[in-house]
Amino acid sequence: MSRCHKEDRDNKVKSLSTHLRAKLEKIEQILECLIQESARGVPIVVEGDNDFQTLRHLGIQGRMVCAKTGGKCRLDLLSQIEDSGVKEVILLFDFDRRGKEWTETVRESLERAQLKPDLTFWNQLLGLASREVRDIEGLDAYLDTLRKKTGQVPLKDI
Repeated sequence: MSRCHKEDRDNKVKSLSTHLRAKLEKIEQILECLIQESARGVPIVVEGDNDFQTLRHLGIQGRMVCAKTGGKCRLDLLSQIEDSGVKEVILLFDFDRRGKEWTETVRESLERAQLKPDLTFWNQLLGLASREVRDIEGLDAYLDTLRKKTGQVPLKDI
């Protein structure tokens, strides 16, 4: 391999590493803001128990509502949110087709009930990771993969 080709390849590897590091930092910043909002008392609505457990593992300790557990329908979910007395909730459904449908439907229902659905975190994560991650429960493993690829220690190894 000529020296120029090797330098081109090395530059591409450095560029990829820089890109992955920036993506990791952005996702970690989003999660830090999510932790703060949750600590402020804004509940997070997720699809199921695995999403709930993943967010707990990522450091989110505030109130979470699982939308699809216990045979809950969308009307049950809306009633549960309304009965809690909050005026704002963070929607954090999966990034697949059904998660997108749930996000839109629940958003519309919340707005009709005069509640504020916050899609900021979902939209940011969708933009950064939806090609690699299909669901919230996959975020933890994806972050570990990014950490490995950028030379950082995955959280599970700490």
